[in-house]
Amino acid sequence: MTTSQHTSEPPGRVAVVTGASGGIGRVVALRLAADGVAVVVGYAGNQEAAEKVVAEIAAAGGRAVAAAADVADETAVSGVFDTAEQEFGGVDVVVNAAGRMALAPIAELDLAVLDALHRTNVRGTFVVAQQAARRVRAGGSIVAFSTSVLGLAFPGYGAYAASKGAVEALPMILARELRGRDVTVNAVAPGPTATDLFLDGKDEETIGRLAAQPPLERLGTPQDIAEVVAFLASPAGHWVNGQVVRANGGIV
Repeated sequence: MTTSQHTSEPPGRVAVVTGASGGIGRVVALRLAADGVAVVVGYAGNQEAAEKVVAEIAAAGGRAVAAAADVADETAVSGVFDTAEQEFGGVDVVVNAAGRMALAPIAELDLAVLDALHRTNVRGTFVVAQQAARRVRAGGSIVAFSTSVLGLAFPGYGAYAASKGAVEALPMILARELRGRDVTVNAVAPGPTATDLFLDGKDEETIGRLAAQPPLERLGTPQDIAEVVAFLASPAGHWVNGQVVRANGGIV
């Protein structure tokens, strides 16, 4: 990981990244730090993993601090933004990578599981977006996470896809509500990506079939997705606003 600051990245920028203790969120935090952005590493429960991300950023010459919050808890999320302002002086980039997945046919899904999934994916996205809308400085960016499953329509993904459909309803509305603030709002919708969350419970045949579907003939990697997020969060990507970017290698 390079610690050199890109010329397009103004000094002193600060990011809040939720779900940053693992998976795509972790790689996003590292990628933003490589651009010289100070990072608040948001996590729900795994403090040890979050502190490892902070240590990795610090070892590469970056600045980071960990902060715990259930993204659906508005008081806790407000505290994460407080931490960003106290430690680094403000917030310029918000990436909500926290998410929950539960797979089952619609006819069989436990509705308590549905409620928990929607609490994190829908309410959590809304809560983080609400705090971001109140606090992000001019020139900043807000990035949410959807999924390309909305287009793929895999059986068993009904609850998860429905929650991410709600996420996709927000970027353009919030972008328009922030008119005059010079703040962009977008969502990234990854396709099948080689994370522990995605690979868990899938056999080699299933993984191989999914990897063969995109014209690029492979699964996405967390780094692929982090590069898209870093672009949207940077001055170079500031003309992209209110969009859902399907980062999936052409699978849909």
